Amino acid sequence: MKYLILIISLSIFGACQNQENKTKNNESPAINIKNRPVALDSSKFFTMNGRKMLYGGTDSTQHFDISDYILKDEQFHYGIGREAFPALLNPEFTTVDAVDSIWNNDDRFLLAKKGNEIKAYSVKDLTRHEVVNDEIDGTSIMAAYCILADLGAIYERDYEGQELTFALSGYTYYDSTVWNGMDGFVLWDRETESLWWPLIDQAVSGSLKGTKLLEMDKGNWSDVTWREVKTNYPTAQVLISGQDFERPAGWNKNVDVDFIVKNFKK
Repeated sequence: MKYLILIISLSIFGACQNQENKTKNNESPAINIKNRPVALDSSKFFTMNGRKMLYGGTDSTQHFDISDYILKDEQFHYGIGREAFPALLNPEFTTVDAVDSIWNNDDRFLLAKKGNEIKAYSVKDLTRHEVVNDEIDGTSIMAAYCILADLGAIYERDYEGQELTFALSGYTYYDSTVWNGMDGFVLWDRETESLWWPLIDQAVSGSLKGTKLLEMDKGNWSDVTWREVKTNYPTAQVLISGQDFERPAGWNKNVDVDFIVKNFKK
């Protein structure tokens, strides 16, 4: 599985274009997606107990119920399983001085700042994790990065007291009318198992369908270089590279879905 993930990452790396922040650039050059595995062709969609399902892993309890989803079967790619990427739950950090020799001055980082806290997540590490569930100054956030769309952003996970926890579904999705047809990773949340597509900033299936993804205020996060981190934010906490963890067998699903949908509709 690790080898497969490496092959996928290498095969899509050439599709990336640099962006200083998460922006909706519909004038980006079209990306060739013909050689990416189409999920529909590899039997990732099926029916179970009268419900339309999307393959989520070798464990049958991991499949996604997409009976009400707003996307199209034929526009999904891959389908390697929802726990294939180590989306972090309890990330560990170190100091700028401790890792200064590891990073080059022009290496990219997503930087989050709030109150007296500053956190830095390298794009290189985010390419491996794709999602880091974290918190800063008491606010639940996630750092996310999609290598296909070169889309990196910091999002808030707290929906007025209802906290969501995100990970990668194992799928990518494209729409010719969004980002000029560029592929983007599809997320899922552990509390409701709804699917989310960050390129349109909303949940696309499940009980939270239509709920907006909450990008953190742009005054509190930025896409910077390592030179900027160590020069302007020497007290920043830096994500430690190479982290992994044992995926949880179960998860607390005690969230008020009705409240979230009512108050955070896209």
